[in-house]
Amino acid sequence: MPLEPLAVASVVTGALALGPVAGVLGVLALRRIGSRGTRGRGLARTGLALGVVGTLALVAVLVGATLTARNQHPLPADVAAPRQAHARQLVTGSCLDPLPTAGEVDTVRVVPCSGPHAAQVVTEYAFDDAAVWPGQAAADARVAASCGLTPTERDAGVRAVSWAPTEDSWRHGDRLGLCLATTDAGQLTGSFLDGTVHLP
Repeated sequence: MPLEPLAVASVVTGALALGPVAGVLGVLALRRIGSRGTRGRGLARTGLALGVVGTLALVAVLVGATLTARNQHPLPADVAAPRQAHARQLVTGSCLDPLPTAGEVDTVRVVPCSGPHAAQVVTEYAFDDAAVWPGQAAADARVAASCGLTPTERDAGVRAVSWAPTEDSWRHGDRLGLCLATTDAGQLTGSFLDGTVHLP
């Protein structure tokens, strides 16, 4: 009995990580083996198994890429309803509640600026895309130096909080530092950007 060519093709395409193709060829090979009496049932099953594994791996990669892209898509300056977001999605105008206090910032809760909030992103500091990682202390210092408050804001108890890229986020293309305005006296309402902010 001759060897079924589709059985061989399913194994080859499976080994080349062409999961969906290997799966289809494996199924077709099994059908042809059953109807024509050719050899290669074991190869066809191997190709089918490789196809299933390869397809699942492809789906996992696509889902991961989609989630990564979503976590990097900038938010609007103000949101209509509270939502969880990645820190890299924040832009000038974003209002947060609560304000993360320590450690590396990852996920934050973004809220409408018209309601109570703990802090607002008031400026951004962009590192050059071609810049070499300056070290965490230098990155922190550069972003902090760009965070300026007006004398009126300082007299009212407003303080600046700076967030700089970490070495890990820098390796993944993060070149944006954020300056946030907050106060220890209580929650804010309104926006610093249009002068509607109400200090507690």
